[in-house]
Amino acid sequence: MKTVAALDMERKDIQEIDGKVHTDTTYPDDFMDVISIGKTGENFPLIYDIRDCFAHHITPEEAKYQLWKVRQIFMGTKGIPHPVTHDAHTICYPKFLIKVNDIIQIDLKTGNITDFIKFNAGNLCMVTGGANLGRVAMITDRERHPGSFDVAHVKDASGNSFAIQLSNNFVIGTDNGPWISLPRERVSASAFLRREEIGSQTEQCIK
Repeated sequence: MKTVAALDMERKDIQEIDGKVHTDTTYPDDFMDVISIGKTGENFPLIYDIRDCFAHHITPEEAKYQLWKVRQIFMGTKGIPHPVTHDAHTICYPKFLIKVNDIIQIDLKTGNITDFIKFNAGNLCMVTGGANLGRVAMITDRERHPGSFDVAHVKDASGNSFAIQLSNNFVIGTDNGPWISLPRERVSASAFLRREEIGSQTEQCIK
């Protein structure tokens, strides 16, 4: 913390969170935030890791966007839906196809929605809470429990199936692959899904 404070005081090593400069050492970071260090040109995403490893680097191109999960949607004036994301952002004039639990891709420079991922079976997700925190798996099913919390059933690359609260499910990719880069020890989404679908044993490197 002292090192971070010293860097902030010097203002020589500009640090950005989601493309904006922050010098307050108590500024809160959230899941999927992108931290950029101007002097070194390094970019790091805040994602969970089951091995307690250091954050991995991402390319400048990947640092230009961020994934947000839609937590709720309320109707504004003239019946226009306003999604509220996992980090408390409110989006105006979204696509009407976007629903709760879907993921939207945000251009950090413009703040516009560039794409979105539906919460569907077969998509890749990361667990964001509970005993399975940080695990990457494929969504297989969803259980609805009115009056209680919904449950998502997922399967990891080793074939282990487990259930998590739907609120702890964060979609990170489709059957075409992940939309974010993952640490090297994680299985490639494309290779994993291909094994699930056609039984191939071929592994692919993470992008």
